[in-house]
Amino acid sequence: MEVNAKFSARAQEDFELVAKAKNGDQIAFGKLMTRYRDSVYFMVLKMIHNRGDAEDLTIEAFGKAFNSISNYSADFAFSTWLFKIATNNCIDFLRKKKLQTTSLDQKTQTDDGEITPIAVKDYNPDPEEAMVKEQRAAKIRGAIEKLSPKYRSLIELRYLDELAYEEIAEKLDLPLGTVKAQLFRAKDMLYNILKVTKEKY
Repeated sequence: MEVNAKFSARAQEDFELVAKAKNGDQIAFGKLMTRYRDSVYFMVLKMIHNRGDAEDLTIEAFGKAFNSISNYSADFAFSTWLFKIATNNCIDFLRKKKLQTTSLDQKTQTDDGEITPIAVKDYNPDPEEAMVKEQRAAKIRGAIEKLSPKYRSLIELRYLDELAYEEIAEKLDLPLGTVKAQLFRAKDMLYNILKVTKEKY
């Protein structure tokens, strides 16, 4: 893959970092993440209007970009490709959110013209569902225990203690970009452990 002659100096630097990232260089990808994290975040925030969701979707966009980095084509600047991934990620999020949101005041009309209110399902878990949920939680706790101390600590701080990325960075005395990159790696490892565990049963 050759660098596009039309690329700006910055885009050419990105291209070199992408080439390293394709060979598994996480430091190179970390540099790309540091370079574009804020601009991606603010773009996502404009679409989502929720800081927490915007943070998660930003990390998710970088995760998707990292996982599909081999598909990157030099026909476009890396930033263009990354922003497209982030935009599509937001569109998918908004579409799912819209499907999950229905007004309780809305009514439906049957084929014979009868107007009926929407029936809302009771989502309180029955005893069997509660047991399944507890078993799932136990599997997740077991999977977290299998992570190395560094990654286990990140997962626990983010998802059990519910700390913000900035709070985790301050607590562990690490750069914010490092925390986000390592947390993505930790989630990926946790997913793979859970996947293997599921296949055994």
